[in-house]
Amino acid sequence: MTTTQSPDAALDAHLDKTHDARLESYREFLRIPSISALPEHAPDVRRAAEWLAHALRTAGLENVAVEETSFHPVVYADWLHAEGAPTALVYGHYDVQPVDPLDLWTSPPFEPVVVDGRMLARGAADDKGQVHAHAMAAAALMATRGGFPINVRYVFEGAEESGSEGLDAWLTANRDRLTSDVAIISDTGFFEGNIPAITVGLRGLMYAQIDVVGSPVDLHSGSYGGAVQNPANALAQIIAALKGPDGRIRIPGFYDAVVALTEEEHAAIAELPFDEDEYRARRHVGELVGEVGYSTLERRSTRPTLDVNGVWGGFQGHGTKTIIPAHAHAKVSCRLVTAQEPHDIFVKFRDFVLEIAPPGVKVTVQDLGGGRPSHTPVDHPMTRAAARALEATFGRAPVFIREGGSIPVAASFESILGLPVVLLGFTQPNENAHAPDEWMSLDNYEGAIRAIVATFDEIATLGSSHRE
Repeated sequence: MTTTQSPDAALDAHLDKTHDARLESYREFLRIPSISALPEHAPDVRRAAEWLAHALRTAGLENVAVEETSFHPVVYADWLHAEGAPTALVYGHYDVQPVDPLDLWTSPPFEPVVVDGRMLARGAADDKGQVHAHAMAAAALMATRGGFPINVRYVFEGAEESGSEGLDAWLTANRDRLTSDVAIISDTGFFEGNIPAITVGLRGLMYAQIDVVGSPVDLHSGSYGGAVQNPANALAQIIAALKGPDGRIRIPGFYDAVVALTEEEHAAIAELPFDEDEYRARRHVGELVGEVGYSTLERRSTRPTLDVNGVWGGFQGHGTKTIIPAHAHAKVSCRLVTAQEPHDIFVKFRDFVLEIAPPGVKVTVQDLGGGRPSHTPVDHPMTRAAARALEATFGRAPVFIREGGSIPVAASFESILGLPVVLLGFTQPNENAHAPDEWMSLDNYEGAIRAIVATFDEIATLGSSHRE
């Protein structure tokens, strides 16, 4: 008598057999310095796109293509042979953040190493590790079942870390071709303590630059101090006026579109297993601060913020140089919630900065882009399907969280393609994304592959047209 191996057993056997080759493939992907924000790395971004396209073809996917946008390319692939089953659009990004400061890395950022069960490299977590897990899940399904339980489209972009420039236009141009029932985004992570989580809300983003210019050249601070405005001092005055000591942002109309949390939402956040002391200690900060009247979890995920991301101008070398700098600059970001629109917030921000600017300098404010907030209900059928898959894979029901970060494409999938979004991410919350020594837990990475397959299986049970 012959026996047929169960799908799960076949998947496990395949993943065990291909483990070493899979990790070497992961390393190959991470070695490509696909930094989208730096023009000198544009060839590397394209090389990463070609590498990923080859990996998807090797997995057995169809219609694989590296497609042009106004910036870096999109990698597209699909498998559309599950007649009558739902269609999922899977999204991730293959570009990465810059790596400075280099001296804080314990190993070179593009020479991946495994240390204590963690893959250490730029992009290991955000987001190459999760993109690679999707490619490996596709390869495992094709190898063990010869196909997928649902129809799948893959859209992997190369400019997420640069504001997803060009992606909305590409989505709009390909709207009919991208018809699906759900968008699955794997660019988020687990909750504190590495608890499986599904993110149901993301904040949006407004990013701006303030430029303050005085004289055409630096001036001697002894000859001109007390007679002319100092651009660095003026910039400091502007920055100090943006927020009050209570953490409230002073820009008129800034909070107009903010919708207060319901009592039920307050209660759900309060019930999350969150240890403030542990959170503070792990980030090596002396005290947690923010808007008065809200918990730490509420402030970091459900309230809008304003932060200075960088300040420069004047003399910064060793020793002394007594000047009044000719110019000073700051980059400022606002995280947005609910119905706040990035351009509207920029206009309010710009007008307030110009209003409070001291005399004697020229102040301009540049809009550097942004993205809208996103929200998917906890009780949406696609959200519940992903929750069942996470519980089956990791052994406990996931928590539902809101994240303070921004993924502009989430709102684009909702507004351009009309899709519900499931934020199905697998990184640990302290994986140093955007910072030196970024890492991905290999247990989470391997679990991600199994959870992706399980999610597809759960979605298959729903039938098609579950967008409501």
